[in-house]
This record gives sequence, structure tokens and C-alpha cells, in this order.
Amino acid sequence: MMPRLGAKYDITIETISKPRAEYQTDAWFELDLPVAPAVMVEDEIVVEGADVSLDIVEACICRYLGLPCPEET
Repeated sequence: MMPRLGAKYDITIETISKPRAEYQTDAWFELDLPVAPAVMVEDEIVVEGADVSLDIVEACICRYLGLPCPEET
């Protein structure tokens, strides 16, 4: 999902993958980042601890870029 959205919009996609236990450490919580699985767009947490649909992530990216949401076109 993310590589396809990164190709469609002028946005950088960063993927962080660690063993699940590392997301539960004090060091991770000190970074003030969400617990996996999660999706963030800039500083907005789109979803944390659950799966998310492509439509929701794409709408958030469009808001961040100041573009109309796909369903609005």
C-alpha cells in the first residue's frame, strides 16, 4: 500500500520494522511514536495498533498535501 501511495503523491514514505517487543520498551515510548502497527502522516497518527484502509491513509495524505480527497474529485 505505502509504496503505491509514495509513487502517486509527492511524499516520502519511511517504514520502520522492528520485533514487536521493541515497540513495548521505555526507549520506544520516549520517542513519542505510536505502537505498531501504525501509520503516521507527518505528526498525525492515522492509526495505531490496528490495520487501516488505503482510503483512510490516502485521504490523510491528501489533506497534508492540500489536495482534494479522492472521493471529492
